[in-house]
Amino acid sequence: MHAASASIGPRIFDVTLRVALVTLFPELVRGASEHGVLGRALTRDLARIECVDPRQFATDTHRTVDDRPYGGGPGMVGTPAPWAAAIDAAQAAMPAGVPRIHLSAQGERFDQRMAREFASLPGLVLVASRYEGLDQRVIDARIDREVSLGDFILSGGEFAALAIIDAVVRLLPGALGDERSSEEESFSTARLDWPHYTRPLEWDGRAVPEVLQGGNHAAIRRWRLRESIGRTFERRPDLVAECALSLEESRLLQEYLAEREVKKNG
Repeated sequence: MHAASASIGPRIFDVTLRVALVTLFPELVRGASEHGVLGRALTRDLARIECVDPRQFATDTHRTVDDRPYGGGPGMVGTPAPWAAAIDAAQAAMPAGVPRIHLSAQGERFDQRMAREFASLPGLVLVASRYEGLDQRVIDARIDREVSLGDFILSGGEFAALAIIDAVVRLLPGALGDERSSEEESFSTARLDWPHYTRPLEWDGRAVPEVLQGGNHAAIRRWRLRESIGRTFERRPDLVAECALSLEESRLLQEYLAEREVKKNG
């Protein structure tokens, strides 16, 4: 299996997507990448993850890769020389033009649109710094783009990088058992997913909606669309505001809200 390797190897361009991840914890990435959709994609050579550890490029006895910030304050900052060298090594092993992306709370918000953009590329260089991040000079000289998962703080960029890798890899042809899965998932059309049910037909006094029990595919499609739009309106109204609803969608939303009101008052 092609799990995340400990260091950059020879150039191999026969995979759909290559990811070079600059990280101080390659073993963390290696373990997480061995399971699920991501693990199967790596096994099938649809993608490859290679790790570059900045410690390999530190020249002092203690392999120092961070230091206290100028001007004082808490935390440690990634020092320029080893991090820049690691980014250069990662970039050198990738196809030309691959973007160098720093996982940072100061970055633009990652979303499904960006996942599709990344999935269309031959590769990515992801830089997972820790603590207070990187010396700004490294960012200015070696980073093309900064990306954030959201408005919260992580101890390091590894988990953010893994989330991005997983979101991107599942969009690659052949990564999912059914290619329709990536097209029908939440956010693929700026809407949340509809509810899903499986056997048994009844559990804990709750039954599968009657419309899903029959074979009327037109009715099922209509119910799923209504539930998707209704859920999005209730839970993520910002997504509804981003795209205009069609006449059919507007009617389905009104039907959804009316049904919820009846249940609430009944």
